[in-house]
Amino acid sequence: MDLSIAAILAQDGITSGAVYALLALALVLVFSVTRVIFIPQGEFVAFGALTLAAIQADKFPLSATLLVVLGILSFIQEAATVVFGHNASGDSLRARRLGLALLKFVLLPLAIYGVTRWYGHAALAMPLQVLLTLLIVVPMGPMIYRLAFQPLAEASTLVLLIVSVAVHYALIGIGLLMFGAEGSRTAPFSDARFEIGGLTVSGQSCVIIVVSLLLIVALYVYFERTLSGKALRATAVNRLGARLVGIGTAQAGRSAFTLAAALGALCGILIAPLTTVYYDSGFLIGLKGFVGAIIGGLGSYPIAAAGALLVGLLESYSSFWASAFKEVIVFTLIIPVLLWRSLSSKQIDEGDQ
Repeated sequence: MDLSIAAILAQDGITSGAVYALLALALVLVFSVTRVIFIPQGEFVAFGALTLAAIQADKFPLSATLLVVLGILSFIQEAATVVFGHNASGDSLRARRLGLALLKFVLLPLAIYGVTRWYGHAALAMPLQVLLTLLIVVPMGPMIYRLAFQPLAEASTLVLLIVSVAVHYALIGIGLLMFGAEGSRTAPFSDARFEIGGLTVSGQSCVIIVVSLLLIVALYVYFERTLSGKALRATAVNRLGARLVGIGTAQAGRSAFTLAAALGALCGILIAPLTTVYYDSGFLIGLKGFVGAIIGGLGSYPIAAAGALLVGLLESYSSFWASAFKEVIVFTLIIPVLLWRSLSSKQIDEGDQ
């Protein structure tokens, strides 16, 4: 391997690592706030990429239909909670909660469905295509939380993991039904190429790295400077304490899933011009982000991002030295990390947390 090949591999590794870093941050966020190991994170990657591909192919994305179905189910569940719950709220408060649920879970998805039906065509400008894709995919995050995880918010981590696996398989089956078994690519955001010291850098790679850095900075500002971000941090540190000072843990969970869905969909949109995405491609991509999150102990954002970057570089160089075993090499990285953490960390029973 000469220096030029090493530089090319480093570029590919940094590009992949930037995507994995976003997914790792999303996984750490969801776990720290809700204790959910969010295995379906990768499905948002696939849904984002394939929804944009459908729009660019001038096909109606069936993910908009899925959004409406999830919204109706969420409204039914919310209405049942409001009407038959043990909350002693007055009739006016119940009516207001039902009206808000109707707006969020039914009317908004129907409006997005209508906009997609009328304007979701290949002639739409690229930024508007991306915006429409995010409007379709991102609201699925809080809806999935409302349907699958919020009723079990106080369950053990093992129960939440089992539910997460079930949601993952359900979304994969739905993805196959919506998008079919064939893969898709999208048009690149930039066809430019730059020469840096003899190394050719594609404009798409630059877009991925720049957008990832901007999102990481935006997340830092959100958690450090905004009230809702500080509420999420407080919920992650101590759920009971956050509840005692008036922070709604259910709202924090919905916010965490919304951010996770947005990051997943953006990752899918960013990588779709570089690689063919299938309905089940997101699982493997999300799993590599999970490796980065594991390196950070599912609790540290900077270490998780650094670990994800390490995963990207390791995958890139492994593809050169031993391409047939690159996935094995990447996932084997979990073993020493888990061994080190199990030996160096104090064991705490879940009931004592």
